[in-house]
Amino acid sequence: MKKILFVCLGNICRSPMAEYIFKNLLNIKGLGHKYCISSAGTSSEEAGNDMYWGAKDKLDEKNIPYSKHKARQLKQEDYKKYDYIIGMEAYNVRNIIRIIGEDREGKVYRLLDFTDNPRDIDDPWYTGNFEVAYNDILEGCKGLLKHLEEKQ
Repeated sequence: MKKILFVCLGNICRSPMAEYIFKNLLNIKGLGHKYCISSAGTSSEEAGNDMYWGAKDKLDEKNIPYSKHKARQLKQEDYKKYDYIIGMEAYNVRNIIRIIGEDREGKVYRLLDFTDNPRDIDDPWYTGNFEVAYNDILEGCKGLLKHLEEKQ
């Protein structure tokens, strides 16, 4: 079973959106049982909080199911637990490396590195644009799924 951890700053917008979007893509393809998907943040400031209402509203609008979410901070031991640790932007990746130490096994990526247009995903907490964040995350999740299917 492949284990994937999506990471953003607070674990209340982008990374939980990625978690549930990716789970939905897997379930549509009947692959949900082959993966363990979760999310975390590099900061502790939102730890224990639910997903932000803007992210929930966007998932509801797109008919993406989600469950009760409790934000958590990335921990060093997550590096051993997960096969892929996927940040939403370069800033997240730098903080992931700061928390885990070094990426000796090549597990850390940006989500949109799995697409034909690698780039950062802007934080909708600051931009207020959850539609752009959703579209970028969906693009990245589809690229990641393609990457994983090609590796098998």
